[in-house]
Amino acid sequence: MLEITPVFDHKSKDPLYIQLANYIKQEILTGRIKPKEKLPSKRHLSTYLGLSLNTIQAAYDQLGAEGYLENKPRQGLFVTMLEDDIFPNHEYPPQLEPKSEQVHTNVKIDFNSGNVDLEHFPFAIWRKLTNQSLYDDQSEFFNIGNPQGEQQLREEIAKYLFSSRGARCSPDQIVIGAGTQVLIGLLSLLIGKDHTYALENPGFHRTRAVLEDLGAHTISIRLDEDGIDVKKLKDSTANVVYVTPSHQFPYGMVMPIQRRMELLSWAEEKGGYIIEDDYDGEYRYKGKPIPSLQGLDANGNVVYLGTFSKSLIPSIRISYLVLPQTLLQKYQDHFTIYKQTASRLHQIPLSRFMNEGHWQSHLNKMRTLYRKKQNTLIHSINKYMGDNVNIIGEKSGLHIVLEAKNGMPEKELINRAMKVGVKVYPLSIYYSGPNDSQESKVLLGFGGLTVEEIEKGIRLLTTAWNF
Repeated sequence: MLEITPVFDHKSKDPLYIQLANYIKQEILTGRIKPKEKLPSKRHLSTYLGLSLNTIQAAYDQLGAEGYLENKPRQGLFVTMLEDDIFPNHEYPPQLEPKSEQVHTNVKIDFNSGNVDLEHFPFAIWRKLTNQSLYDDQSEFFNIGNPQGEQQLREEIAKYLFSSRGARCSPDQIVIGAGTQVLIGLLSLLIGKDHTYALENPGFHRTRAVLEDLGAHTISIRLDEDGIDVKKLKDSTANVVYVTPSHQFPYGMVMPIQRRMELLSWAEEKGGYIIEDDYDGEYRYKGKPIPSLQGLDANGNVVYLGTFSKSLIPSIRISYLVLPQTLLQKYQDHFTIYKQTASRLHQIPLSRFMNEGHWQSHLNKMRTLYRKKQNTLIHSINKYMGDNVNIIGEKSGLHIVLEAKNGMPEKELINRAMKVGVKVYPLSIYYSGPNDSQESKVLLGFGGLTVEEIEKGIRLLTTAWNF
């Protein structure tokens, strides 16, 4: 007679009948219990396993409901003849070991540029707006929305961009997506692979990865003190360029108006496109705001790319494109077949958040808070490190580049910092081709740290780097 010998875990949250059913199911799927094979009677299995008849009955009922067993009157319970391709020709593979991730248990202070201040996020307001959206929209809320994103959110984004960034667009020009990389992928399809894409060097490596993974030809253009070198760009074969003019990533310079006009002239002459990534343009600490390239563009050569990851919370995964008319027409003709990637469960509450004035209040509060954090960072560096370092890119954004004058290369700076519990980040990963990893420069983000943590982190770094 067929032997069924499961091992029960009496501390498990799963009742015994579920554990028994899962064991028999696994035996069937691996082929150790064959199709059409008869299972032991309830009474026999109850006696053999020392379980109640009710437990055995419940397990058999569960397997029958899932289609693994069939009851033949006066004959007993038999394994169902399932589709052949369900049964492998080999033993069920052992459970794979999870990929081990490097965990730094001694990290006290993490200068991660991707982190933001979560303590001051208005969770109560967000929860209320989410609940209101669920209640008011009811079942409609759960249907698939507009491929471009929710109309009311696109309307709010268009109003915000005009008032804050000088961008001129209608809601119809906006396409929402689940993060910058998703939208870069869509853009590469819209613009096409028969173009050469120029990227800042150093620059945002995730954009480069998306373009290259999709088969686009990319070239790297060096920076000067004002951002991407337009002379080098003109000498290249590129007719599309990706830039971060409001706060160059990672070096942090703000592109002046003259350089912006040169870039627009290049795009007009080439008949190409500028992809303007304004990833943290909300946070500026010195100088007057400069209008976005999109707001200065009179010829439809600029694609504006924005995100809520820095200004709200990273996990919301809502970014947006503003398409010029030529690309908008192409999108509407050929690409609305792609479903919207950002959840309506976030889009609709966000539109209410903006419409009711909470967005502007939150931005004002965060600008004040981040300015205080940035001042603390700069003051602490000057106080503890003095002339031993150079600070790069402090005019805006949520990170700086710090250059040490102690002769230590990047890797040594990072390793020594880790020994005192401080995590700083390499600059070299943002270079394409031969990089400057031997330079004494690291990236410090401060958005997710308190002012106390920022000062403590700089004091620890001062010790670690022998200043």
